[in-house]
Amino acid sequence: MGMSTIFYYIIGLFLLYLVGLILVWPIKKIIKLIVNGILGGITLFLFNYIGKYFGLSIAINPLNAIIVGFLGVPGVILLLVLQAVL
Repeated sequence: MGMSTIFYYIIGLFLLYLVGLILVWPIKKIIKLIVNGILGGITLFLFNYIGKYFGLSIAINPLNAIIVGFLGVPGVILLLVLQAVL
């Protein structure tokens, strides 16, 4: 094995590593989106449980859960404002 063959093996392993990173990155984003959506749904459920005493409620659906999952408490306020306006 010559020096050029070893060099090509190193380049090939580096390219394989880069391809692996490119494939794993979107999967991490999708998993984070799912987790945030679940946490947003739980937050909406708790808000509706407490909000029934004040006459407030927000529908629990995937879009609202993702909005609340990304934005947190400002997401709940945003949904309340949108509900009042629309």
